[in-house]
Amino acid sequence: MCATCGCSTDTHAPAHDHRHDHGHKTILHLEQDILQQNNLLAERNRGFFEGRNILALNLVSSPGSGKTSLLERTLTDLRSSIDFAVIEGDQRTSRDADRIHATGTKVTQINTGKGCHLDAHMVMHALQGMKPHADSVLFIENVGNLVCPAMFDLGEQERVVIMSVTEGDDKPIKYPDMFHSSTLCIINKTDLLPYVTFDIEKARAFIQQVKHDLPVIEVSCTTGEGLSQWYEWLKSKVPAAQEA
Repeated sequence: MCATCGCSTDTHAPAHDHRHDHGHKTILHLEQDILQQNNLLAERNRGFFEGRNILALNLVSSPGSGKTSLLERTLTDLRSSIDFAVIEGDQRTSRDADRIHATGTKVTQINTGKGCHLDAHMVMHALQGMKPHADSVLFIENVGNLVCPAMFDLGEQERVVIMSVTEGDDKPIKYPDMFHSSTLCIINKTDLLPYVTFDIEKARAFIQQVKHDLPVIEVSCTTGEGLSQWYEWLKSKVPAAQEA
């Protein structure tokens, strides 16, 4: 059960219909960081990544934005120069993990059931099983959701938020926490711009309104437009030992 957002909770409470009559009231003020345990494990993951010189990127978006398609293109185009591994997060099935496996990349699937996000504990267990190589790049494809994943640090160095032109161009101001906590924004499926009402300039203005210095890259996984800029950004973050 997630104590923060309530996903995967049991809503059936036991019957409780008798009265309590008390002659006095006691008010207690309690303060507790409900994300404390997750943050401690996130720091543990971060230490693992730093110790093994691994670049970890948390890919976040709403469902259908094209995270997996972007991963497929990236893993295929750069596999000769970068050592990759992938953690796939979905509520059900291994369909996305199967697509990643087809590229020849080491991949682990996490199914969250009724959960709406990955957390640091899930990632820690996945790392224990997959054992990613030192001096590598790890992509963590989060569950499609622009709300809850914004609250959960997984230990990643970079958080990449992906939005597509098939969504509303006002996504950044509707879900500001996700965009504000990210280090890069990718606007995907630009080849569909002639067929939708998405306004690129308006989207960029909304992004700047939420986080004025958030870099934005426009890409199309179908035509390849903008992918070179994404690859350049990614290579600039790759651990120094791997670049050599």
